[in-house]
Amino acid sequence: MLRREFLQQSLSLSAVALIPDYSHFLRLNSPDVPIRAITQGPKSHWFGYYDKCQVDPSGRYVLGMEVDVPRRSPTENDIIKIGMVDLENNDEWIEVGESNAWGWQQGCMLQWIPGSADQLIWNDQQDGQYISRIVDRQSSTQRTLPKPIYAVAPDGTFAVGTEFNRIQNMRPGYGYPGIPDPYAEVKAPDDIGLYRMDLASGESNMIFSLAQAAAIPYQGKSLEDKWHYFNHLLVSPDSKRMIFLHRWRNAPANAAGASGGFTTRMFTINIDGTDPYVLDPSGYTSHFIWRDPEHICAWTKPEGKKAAFYLFKDQTEEVEIVGDGKMMVNGHNTYVPNTDGEWILNDTYPSNDQRRLQTLYLYHVPTDRKVVLGQFYEPPIFKGEWRCDLHPRSNQQGTKVIFDSTHKNGQRQMYLADISSIIENS
Repeated sequence: MLRREFLQQSLSLSAVALIPDYSHFLRLNSPDVPIRAITQGPKSHWFGYYDKCQVDPSGRYVLGMEVDVPRRSPTENDIIKIGMVDLENNDEWIEVGESNAWGWQQGCMLQWIPGSADQLIWNDQQDGQYISRIVDRQSSTQRTLPKPIYAVAPDGTFAVGTEFNRIQNMRPGYGYPGIPDPYAEVKAPDDIGLYRMDLASGESNMIFSLAQAAAIPYQGKSLEDKWHYFNHLLVSPDSKRMIFLHRWRNAPANAAGASGGFTTRMFTINIDGTDPYVLDPSGYTSHFIWRDPEHICAWTKPEGKKAAFYLFKDQTEEVEIVGDGKMMVNGHNTYVPNTDGEWILNDTYPSNDQRRLQTLYLYHVPTDRKVVLGQFYEPPIFKGEWRCDLHPRSNQQGTKVIFDSTHKNGQRQMYLADISSIIENS
């Protein structure tokens, strides 16, 4: 095993030298949007998922992670550095901490706490437990909370979470290595599920268990013989409800003889665990975002309909297609702040040809207009768990976009695009 891993890493590192420089990203009918790198090698820098608050309220400090681990799955001994890019001081990298609870896709759930100009939070490991840390960038003081977080409420008072060792057992790369799932032999545990944690006190309580979700039939069929987990939690803009994905497989991902993927349905639920509602029962829910406290935009394939982005009204059966003919493939979608839901920011996976181009774009809902910001090459060695999706994020003003990319010499770095001219002229 060690020899095979060494050979794989050596081949990957050798291949980097052969990667062309695609820093001259291709533009297709797009305006002159300034795009520049805000981090530099030789170490990798990235942020990860698309639905977190990456930029502080002033628009000056951009959170990120730094690591020199090659292209492989992380272990519990691999430490990343947590830092901020100072956009007003020559993109200076300011280190603020570290973590050894992370993955390539979602990092360590690093984010600014909403409503705070100085406090950031991320997940870590300590004394055999996953925990979270809150750091004040001004005073450098740090607090440790007893549970890790998945998403922070927009009101900044609490976070929601689920067990990352369960996720790692069911879908490696989206949980964290190092701490085994204590319920690895249980298909639908009653003792774990969704929890809510107060950010001031650290007090937490479980609000909805895996067993409760598994007890709800899927399209009239029992799920008692499946292996269950939760993933992708996100609190509503008014901090009253949350989305989560309920997923199940025929066997844990790492089990001997395991085969096949997972099936998904999207729930919403009150943050106290009451009124759970299966909003998308199709089995195909993928990326999603809240537009407002009552509506969710998600990529899925409702029964009898094609795969596309759809706008759901919470706790109803109302659903309508979004960006038909324009947003035609799955991507990481968000609404640009301060645009009243008119602008959607999105990306694509690499194109299915030798160019392997990832498209970054804006979509204007009222005029059905798509604005391509750029296309970026992803080298083939970035695949599977350690692929580098663009995962675009807006600043809180809705004028800048930050994204991760490997288009320049195969280095994972963060880039900034100025979209203010597009938004202001819409």
